[in-house]
Amino acid sequence: MATRDHAPHHEALLLLTRVPSIEFSSLKAAYAPAFRKVLGDLSASVEGTNKIAILDVAVVIDGLLTPESQPRARVFNQLQRLFAGIYRLLSAASVAEDVELDGPGGIDARVVFVDPAARETARRDHALAQGPIIALEDLLTSNHSWGLIYSLESPGGNAVLDAFSLASKERGGSNQSFAIRKLPDTTAARSELTISGDPGALAARKNHSVAVGGTFDHLHAGHKLLLTATALAIDPDYPQQQGKHKTLTIGITGDELLVNKKYAEALESWDDRWKGVWRFLESIMMFDPSATIRTEHVSNPGPNGKYVQITVSPGMDIRFVQISDPFGPTITDEDITGLVVSRETRSGGQAVNDERAKKGWANLDIFEVDVLDLGDNEQPDAATEGFDSKISSTEIRRRRMNLAKGSL
Repeated sequence: MATRDHAPHHEALLLLTRVPSIEFSSLKAAYAPAFRKVLGDLSASVEGTNKIAILDVAVVIDGLLTPESQPRARVFNQLQRLFAGIYRLLSAASVAEDVELDGPGGIDARVVFVDPAARETARRDHALAQGPIIALEDLLTSNHSWGLIYSLESPGGNAVLDAFSLASKERGGSNQSFAIRKLPDTTAARSELTISGDPGALAARKNHSVAVGGTFDHLHAGHKLLLTATALAIDPDYPQQQGKHKTLTIGITGDELLVNKKYAEALESWDDRWKGVWRFLESIMMFDPSATIRTEHVSNPGPNGKYVQITVSPGMDIRFVQISDPFGPTITDEDITGLVVSRETRSGGQAVNDERAKKGWANLDIFEVDVLDLGDNEQPDAATEGFDSKISSTEIRRRRMNLAKGSL
């Protein structure tokens, strides 16, 4: 075992409070000015360079870590919609400000949810630190650091920022040196979002082994949403319930299946793709500064025999499997209990369960994730095309090739 070899330092943290609703129109009215300001500021520092500025977005919502929000299947649909709305808003703001996302001279944004009510004095009743939902204390005591922290100028925003600043000073850590920038609070809602469980999911089982599959070439907002939702679908441990090992399985298409992709010469290798997925997952899931990791490279004969397994203490394996068919490890690993799919690929979930039924295995719980788009009447066609280019691996490859040639 080895401790993490670096303390993540990101350019900025944006704290969002007073979430009005999961509806995109409400999120846009509340936060679009803040996103445009932050993206504009950060892009100015890296524009024209090969650097990428990393922005962490922490959305503050009460009650996410209480036992009443378990199992995660009860609240999954609401929360994935909110994650989708935030990533959608980030992408739309980048189009409006003409800011590159996830590429040289641009911004790499990651989103987590923070429960401010999960106080340290009552942690025995709350989930242990595991992103993408964490307690405020987890954010404060992690080894993450930021050069700049943005916060909304509001009572709620000031309270969270005050707690953050106080804790940083008390611990004498790397977060002491951050600068603070207040943003106007444009939230008009009188009430804040309350997360309520889906009555239809009350009998849902807990999931401790969840899978997702994809190409994950040139990671973009759509990939980030899918991966975040996969981490969200895994039920966290509570102190009184420790001991259940968790496994996150990411099937990543092998290089040999991608040779006919458009702009294939700009495709990332399988090794680069799993490493990119791991860097992202590490940034949204790992907030325990004492956590240790062990990396194991496995190459066995047969389907799904090549994989990289990262074991994170305590009690989680993150497995990156090279896949060569549409099913991947979902039909070779009986222990998997949940599968995350996009609304575009929901039929794949049924196909997996059909194959598992042939083996006499239990069906997987299928978690559907929204597709990122602007929706009807959000912006004119030119903006829609710009938005689509932000979440298209094909378009990203085309741009990278043209940049390498010195043209767009």
